[in-house]
Amino acid sequence: MTNLFPKYEHRSQPVISTQHFLLRLAHSGIFTLALIFLSLFIGMLGFYFLVDLSWIDAFLNASMLLGGMGPVDTPCTFEGKLFAGFYALYCGLVVIIAAGVILAPIVHRILHRLHLENLK
Repeated sequence: MTNLFPKYEHRSQPVISTQHFLLRLAHSGIFTLALIFLSLFIGMLGFYFLVDLSWIDAFLNASMLLGGMGPVDTPCTFEGKLFAGFYALYCGLVVIIAAGVILAPIVHRILHRLHLENLK
């Protein structure tokens, strides 16, 4: 579990090299892509089994919700409507988490450089 989240350098340590920064940024990007693909797969399963859509329509609905556009097909069953509502709420959180994971290394590097300049 310790390798899942990168360790950031302390404010008293020097800024990491550009190569290590790009590696950290790539790690964040891979983690974000994995989260998005997992979320898309969960949505596809729900729309396929609970709303009785075909796989391609389940993909379309899950990706539209994950992208913030809303579902294409309105669910007719109670279970389908419940799933679509909770999946939409989940997708909103995934977007916020993905943005934070992608931006964290960039913001940390900027703040770290500014803090080192203030120490001089």
